[in-house]
Amino acid sequence: MGLAIKSAEFITSAVKPSGYPPAGPPEVAFAGRSNVGKSSLINTLVRRRKLVKVSGQPGRTQQINFFAINDDALRLVDLPGYGYAKVPKAVKAAWRPMVEAYLSRRAVLQAVVVILDIRRQPTAEDLMLLEWLGALKVPVILAITKADKLSRNQQAGRLAALRPALAAFDPEPTLFSAASGLGREELWARVCEAAGV
Repeated sequence: MGLAIKSAEFITSAVKPSGYPPAGPPEVAFAGRSNVGKSSLINTLVRRRKLVKVSGQPGRTQQINFFAINDDALRLVDLPGYGYAKVPKAVKAAWRPMVEAYLSRRAVLQAVVVILDIRRQPTAEDLMLLEWLGALKVPVILAITKADKLSRNQQAGRLAALRPALAAFDPEPTLFSAASGLGREELWARVCEAAGV
């Protein structure tokens, strides 16, 4: 089941380690391409409509955002999306060191939920992130989102097609839909288990 959510609130945004909140409770981060539905997934997960600002414009999250669950018993960390062409080159160039610094140095990081769109094959950037997390020995939870866009048969077909590329990182990815709530309980239970809460 996972932790019963009593409160969820924004703590701070940061672009470098000096801006992070002091290390304390376990943290689970969320990563994925721009426009993959990361903000909607986090809002659905914590049952809050507007905890994370959802934008119709990809590439809007350009900082690392920290959120406290249950008076800071657990923190969720929203990483900026990657791979969106219309973000200025300087912003794209800043993404990697900003995210790498967090992922490689944050001792309280327990897992990263990597979000993929069920309708798309993983990109080179998706696979690079997964391989890099593997090298850092950071546990990965795969959330295959936008499942409501396909029929149940199509979902099964797409999962079977995705599995060979993803099995090494997470043998049982969680099918998810922010629109229907599909996979919400399962994903939340996995987040809580990874965080030990």
